[in-house]
Amino acid sequence: MLEIRDLTKAYGKYKAADGVSFAVGNGEIGILLGPNGAGKSTVIKSVAGLLRYKGIILIKGMDARSVEAKKVFAYVPELPSMYEALTVREHIDFIMHAYHLQVTEEWIQNLLGRFELLDKQDKLGNELSKGMMQKVSICCALMIQPDVILLDEPMVGLDPAAIKELKQVILELKEAGATVLISTHMLEMVKELWDIMFVMDKGRIIASYRKSEVKEEDLEDLFFHVTDGENGKGEA
Repeated sequence: MLEIRDLTKAYGKYKAADGVSFAVGNGEIGILLGPNGAGKSTVIKSVAGLLRYKGIILIKGMDARSVEAKKVFAYVPELPSMYEALTVREHIDFIMHAYHLQVTEEWIQNLLGRFELLDKQDKLGNELSKGMMQKVSICCALMIQPDVILLDEPMVGLDPAAIKELKQVILELKEAGATVLISTHMLEMVKELWDIMFVMDKGRIIASYRKSEVKEEDLEDLFFHVTDGENGKGEA
């Protein structure tokens, strides 16, 4: 489970996250949805420990900044970053040794195969396209078989086959009882995935929906209704 309580991150007088609170349960896929600049990445980076913040973030009941919490969660950033002098396979091996993972070679090969990286294992980080780097980043996150995984705009830059595979992996994580949080501004990419959705704008959560409660309503209409309502307060 991932729980966020009164998360606030300010840059001077500007609050990128302003008292954000929400929770995503075990076996649930949560979507943090909002336009560019809404504060989504600030929330994700705070959970990942990349930003200092005020408030409480709990991963399976543990402080997100604790070593024990970090052992059970994974993070896929919006902009993948790789060690230029390491190969794809060396990135995988690095994660395996850093987390003391007990995984078989067959399991690793299957994971790489799912994202069409089997023939790219000897490629250096600086030889890969952004899409390939994104695939390696996803595989590194999946290597630890996380209980909680955060994905920031994970489908940007991926080809259609990789998007389809990632969606399947996300559903498999849900089935295994993991907590998944996806940050995105592309509603059409996550329509078939979500269980609970949080709409964010101007650093705040302005609406939340459960799929079981929305039923036949058009989610896109709901999204634009609440965001237009916010923007209608003095803005076009």
